Amino acid sequence: MSEPGIDGLRRSLEGVFAALLATCDGEGVPNVSMISQVHYVDPGRVALSYQFFNKTRRNLLATRRAAVQITDPETLAHHRLDLDYEETQTSGPIFESMKAKLAGIASYHGAQDIFRLLGADIFRVRAIEAVPGPVRPLPPDRRSLLAAARRTCEALDGLQDLEELLDGVTGALAREFGIEQSIILMAEGGGDRLYTVATHGYPSGGVGAEVLLGEGVIGVAARENTPIRIGHMTLEYRYGAAVSATARRAGLLCEEARTILFPGLSAPRSQIALPIREGGRVAGVLFAEAETVMRFGYEEEDALALVAGHLGARMALIRQEAEEAEAAAAPAPPPGEGMVTMRYFPHDQSVFLDHDYLIKGVAGAILWRLAREHLATGRTEFTTRELRLDPGLRLPAPADNLDARLVLLRKRLEERRACLRIEKSGRGRFQLLASSRLALQQAGPAEDAV
Repeated sequence: MSEPGIDGLRRSLEGVFAALLATCDGEGVPNVSMISQVHYVDPGRVALSYQFFNKTRRNLLATRRAAVQITDPETLAHHRLDLDYEETQTSGPIFESMKAKLAGIASYHGAQDIFRLLGADIFRVRAIEAVPGPVRPLPPDRRSLLAAARRTCEALDGLQDLEELLDGVTGALAREFGIEQSIILMAEGGGDRLYTVATHGYPSGGVGAEVLLGEGVIGVAARENTPIRIGHMTLEYRYGAAVSATARRAGLLCEEARTILFPGLSAPRSQIALPIREGGRVAGVLFAEAETVMRFGYEEEDALALVAGHLGARMALIRQEAEEAEAAAAPAPPPGEGMVTMRYFPHDQSVFLDHDYLIKGVAGAILWRLAREHLATGRTEFTTRELRLDPGLRLPAPADNLDARLVLLRKRLEERRACLRIEKSGRGRFQLLASSRLALQQAGPAEDAV
């Protein structure tokens, strides 16, 4: 006899209606209470939110049996799940996903100080029973998310350039899924943060904005390598300048701005973040948000996970083709006019053009290396291969996101209308073009001109 499956009941697990949880003590005396969250784990398991040590908890530990009634928010159909307790998890992907969702539910009900997740109780579903009652029909003409994912993946297959690919994903999300605000972030290899490389639907681009691992839905999705969704607005998973502002007040950052504001909505009601994987590791995060409550459900999560997986595969293929390809050298551009001073701070690899902050981190180190060689030798064309092999750059291992950092650098230069720009000149080749003469300064014990 096959085990019951709950895939068709996932709408009932979104937390729109509170679930009813029934347990019995060792003597068979029943107890019924409301529970904040029933979370889908796999077709045969669910997780219940463990928030209080009360009679329900004592009964559960004594008998390891429970029953929970769930409600579909669209059809109002009720189902009862008979459950066998397996374990309680206090960390990891399931726990973090439930913690994020519970924070949204708590904010929606104004109970942030009450809804605190202590653990995720994992249960095996022993039986499923439909509860008699009236059922509403589903609304007609619902968007086919599987078809949207298929069309998006087919569109990505036609893009051969990494920058086109990243921008193509966010455009396809708007076109095929109706998702107007989305962001692609890449992981800093071996580091503790992600950086923005493509955005859609925001007044300011925000390319180069950073998110720390574990910060908000994006940072948690990257750290735990699992999708994270929130259906209601919550302060706990918001992004902003609070971290950098606090560090600046404490004297940990100098007064010159070295941050780019994250381009998120000011008051999002729903957010979803999905890891972009390459070879089992997290290479980046696909993020989307909306101003409507409960915009992203389990079905949207499944469809967007397919898109994120395909994006990771396309990124790896484009990088491999770029490394193997060769192209003819392009002619050097004419020398520019005027003078701009590029200042470089090795401690955080930040670059300023005159007194305006441009970029930091690996992208800053790359730009400094290119500018120095350009002034020393007159070179304007470079290859990604030589950057990967340059020990002076100290690229994180693996250096798989080098192409994404170059996209970030090119977009940042374009956003700032800088005197420098980076243009592709062939597979694995690019040019550094200057419209002004450069003077280089590296900060140290004293700022010595180079």
